[in-house]
Amino acid sequence: MLRNLDMTALRSFVTVAEMGGVTRAAGVLNLTQSAVSMQLKRLEESLDLSLLDRSARTIGLTPAGEQLLGYARKILSVNDEALSRLTATEYEGEIKLGVPHDIIYPWVPQALRRFAADFPRMQVKLVSAPTRRLLNMLGRGEIDLILTTEERSGPGGQVLVELPLLWIGAIGGSAWRRKPLPIAFCSNCIFRSGVLQALNTHDVHWEMAVESELDNAVEAAVSADLGVHVALEGCLPRHTEVIHHGGALPPLPSQKINMYRLKQDDAVSAALAEIVRQTYVSPPPLRAVAMG
Repeated sequence: MLRNLDMTALRSFVTVAEMGGVTRAAGVLNLTQSAVSMQLKRLEESLDLSLLDRSARTIGLTPAGEQLLGYARKILSVNDEALSRLTATEYEGEIKLGVPHDIIYPWVPQALRRFAADFPRMQVKLVSAPTRRLLNMLGRGEIDLILTTEERSGPGGQVLVELPLLWIGAIGGSAWRRKPLPIAFCSNCIFRSGVLQALNTHDVHWEMAVESELDNAVEAAVSADLGVHVALEGCLPRHTEVIHHGGALPPLPSQKINMYRLKQDDAVSAALAEIVRQTYVSPPPLRAVAMG
């Protein structure tokens, strides 16, 4: 049967070991000497071990006490860190994270779960907007941390990952075989100008078959095989797949997912940024979906 160590007694034990005696430890702990002695006795009885060597003028540790001291320090450190993180008022409030719609999945939910566990008193406001709008919001000081999709990183940006940009269409669809090529794009999509330029450079005739200000409307049209679109590897919308066109469509440049922070000296945004960075180091799930 598992038993639990008495945290109060452990703290008294560590303090006695560090102060070299009960009297000094009692002063540090703001307890009476008898209270500290009782806690030490209770700890020894619970373990059925002698932890303190009382044969000399100053109290020393037995071999068992020396072994426990290392564990006790670790236990108290974790306890104090947890209490500080869960109750500290400086970790209360709201933090705003901006992410383009098409890269929310699969990494961002993982990062938000970890952050919520570490900072349960902080509320995360997730803002979904195109890269250009997020950069403008950051410049105006309206958001704390943003992720972007860009061919290169701007001033102050940190590259999290570089991914190929892929042609996508409906599962089993044939829109990519039509001439002119039907394209589906949001009017504010950051990939749009580069994709159209690639098509023009390779003399691929195209038409804007679907245009909308809403990402999910474009995704619905693509999944219905009304046109083709592009997505970063690992970030495909549901009901779509990579088009294996055998060179019929032009190659596309890879894109970087970058991270920008408003305040470099803010501890909470720094913690969220590190969690996001660590999440992007991990491989994404085999089938990642962007959901409208």
